[in-house]
Amino acid sequence: MASNSIFALKIGCKIDEVRIDGDLRKLLNDLTHYREIGLTVTELPVHGLDAIKAGRLDRRRLGQIKEILRDFDFEYSVHCPNPLNLMDQEIPEMHRAVFQATLEFASEIDAKIVVYHAGRYVPEETFPLNGKVTILEDDKIRLLDFEASIIQDRASEFPELTICLENARPYLFHSPYCYGESPALLKEQIRRMDKDNVKINLDFGHLYMASKFYEFDPVMAVEEIKDLIAHIHIHDNFGQAVYYHEKQQTHQIPFGKGDSHMPVGWGGIPITEILSAFVHTYHGMLMMELRSRYFDQIEESSRNLKGILKNLLN
Repeated sequence: MASNSIFALKIGCKIDEVRIDGDLRKLLNDLTHYREIGLTVTELPVHGLDAIKAGRLDRRRLGQIKEILRDFDFEYSVHCPNPLNLMDQEIPEMHRAVFQATLEFASEIDAKIVVYHAGRYVPEETFPLNGKVTILEDDKIRLLDFEASIIQDRASEFPELTICLENARPYLFHSPYCYGESPALLKEQIRRMDKDNVKINLDFGHLYMASKFYEFDPVMAVEEIKDLIAHIHIHDNFGQAVYYHEKQQTHQIPFGKGDSHMPVGWGGIPITEILSAFVHTYHGMLMMELRSRYFDQIEESSRNLKGILKNLLN
């Protein structure tokens, strides 16, 4: 496989679901800004666009979104709704329906990548209710098989899409709640599915937090999964896990805590070293995933990322 040059890489930033919050005028404004600062790809949050309602793709809304996208030449990826969990046992039919609708949306807008958060044995939404829960190994295997079967079926139905399972961040007190906290277990689950269009979305922030929490080398971990990486979320933090109820960035940042989603270069992630493990033969998008509070720093983050890439690839 040929090595990359910086000119071949596709750098972009997600459309923040909290910032958009269903307002398509904001989608138009943000896409216009991204074009002006030279981004070539972007990730659309199907939930932030209100494109799915009660498990069904809203065709009228889809038409409005496609009308906006028609004026841009970005390459798109799509992010599933964050709470989507194909291990869910309370309303599994709804979760399957939301997954199906997300894939339909991605196909309709000619996206090639769909990002899905790896299944959670214990959903984050239930943490305060359940407290610390021990999951039996037999139950884990059952849930892994349950998720794998759904994704296998949908991967066959949508062969034009690559479904990318995202590695997970740890939480104090509640981890391990998700196999995706471990790059090795994430690789194992994807191997279990055995589909050419099911791959990994490597989230740099989640990887770094997990590496500090579980005390493993993030670069070595990436070396072990690099052949499965088809998409990346790149952002910065200081690697310190938090309790699930700790939400306010203004309270976490002074202490270097949490999944900050800061601009590239603002935190402590060894971004150069992690990229060096796979970027020379990587042909996917480099998707910055910054919080809405950093909207005005997206261009700076892009410059910082390009500087890192230039040193690695030239």
